[in-house]
Amino acid sequence: MNKLWSSICQHSQSKPNEVAILTFNKQLDSALTWRQLHDQAQELATRLRTDKIKLLAIQAQNSPAWIVADIACSYLGIVALPLPSFFSSGQIEHALSSLRVDAVLSDQPESLLSSTGEQFCAEEQLAGLHYLIAKDKADIGNVALIPPYTQKITFTSGSTGTPKGVCLSADNQQAVTNSLLDVTQSCAIERHLCVLPLATLLENIAGVHAPLRRGAQIVVADEESLGFNGVSGFALHAFLDVLSRCRPNSMILIPQLLEALVMSCDAGWQLPESLQFIAVGGATVSPSLLERAWAHGLPVYEGYGLSECASVVTLNSPLGRKNGSLGQVLKHTRVEIEDGEIIVNGPGFLGYVGDAASWSHDGISRRIPTGDLGYFDEVGFLHYQGRRKNVLVSSFGRNISPEWVEAELGAEAEIGQCFVFGDSRPYCVALIAPSTPALNDAMIDAALARVNAKLPSYARVKQWHRLERPLSRGTGLESDLMTSNGRARRAQIEAHYQGELALLYSVIPSNEASIAVK
Repeated sequence: MNKLWSSICQHSQSKPNEVAILTFNKQLDSALTWRQLHDQAQELATRLRTDKIKLLAIQAQNSPAWIVADIACSYLGIVALPLPSFFSSGQIEHALSSLRVDAVLSDQPESLLSSTGEQFCAEEQLAGLHYLIAKDKADIGNVALIPPYTQKITFTSGSTGTPKGVCLSADNQQAVTNSLLDVTQSCAIERHLCVLPLATLLENIAGVHAPLRRGAQIVVADEESLGFNGVSGFALHAFLDVLSRCRPNSMILIPQLLEALVMSCDAGWQLPESLQFIAVGGATVSPSLLERAWAHGLPVYEGYGLSECASVVTLNSPLGRKNGSLGQVLKHTRVEIEDGEIIVNGPGFLGYVGDAASWSHDGISRRIPTGDLGYFDEVGFLHYQGRRKNVLVSSFGRNISPEWVEAELGAEAEIGQCFVFGDSRPYCVALIAPSTPALNDAMIDAALARVNAKLPSYARVKQWHRLERPLSRGTGLESDLMTSNGRARRAQIEAHYQGELALLYSVIPSNEASIAVK
């Protein structure tokens, strides 16, 4: 049973003229009522059925049209392929060439057509987006490329620049949505603000499917309205203005956005009283940052998940919260620890695009080694200890997770970006980009001293090198230092800065204080 479509049908009958989707562009505007949402999704589904579309790619910024397209695919059982806005043209081309795509709905057709050559031809506008049809659609088929029952494919770049297609069933997505609705049942969530791109699986499941099934409103805004600008960076004042004007009950943040929000509260910004639930994930969050957030009244709940599990696996919630943990296991799945590694058992992805050896034809029971290290505490909360492949082993035999140290460093206002190294070395060192260029080395030293005071001696950062600017997201090349979604490619970073890192070990620290080495 398609609970998403059933819920939309129910809401369109019980409250047809109430607003379901709103947009924000300098002001909050109504976009679609529940009846309009239902009718537009059904109209689009009818057209896609007439055109015999079996796999539809969606390449667009956050908008009501994106949501309508996602619902139409879910309603018909069409395979949806969301293409993230942060993907490079090379990554978009790779995703589209990995499959036989029938059509694309896009808000940037010129860019798409230029990067895919003769693959698509422009048709007309459909549901507010440009509709591009594959030229050889009659010969298209994906039986040999994707497993049966695939309804959504999410491409994730992982630790390399080449995206990998994760195939999910409707049941995968529905199981996670069910669990999220259960653990947030006590929250009065009537309006959700989509901050992350809708093509991000977490926002798609927790920020669209869950609110729609609940009957809550969804607010969408383009990246510029939210304060994101690829040229000039992040405009915090714009993001705060959106929160003040939209007054959401829930939203999903990455740790960097949470830190900016906490710093704004520290500076006296007035938090909207409407907030009921703020999920945070995507990277390790410092317990001290979470404590500061709750001290300001920010209802922040950290979680953990991965694309292969249709996003969320564990979550802190009103039913149980412990700052510094990843929360408790959601009811639809099971998690075990084997040799220190987090293993997820239960409903999982169907397989990877083009990799038949990875396929599971039901997705009901699957064992997924995550590559993440962790443990359960005595009351069942999962704790993260870093990536198995990233663990540093010091020359004294101590195991150190760089993500753990980086999370503590990143919680300091002075530190904008940091990368910790120290494998087979006597102590840890770091590459650090200050949060603003005006900060001098003494200010960074003071921040490091505060963090080192909380860390065990073997994990303290003894030397550091100043980065003149933060490392930027990659473009899909193998030489990139970061992936396209902002994750560190540690081997490439270490190789690129090998001279600077070697210099950090050429000066023996005289005491416990961290020092910058030029």
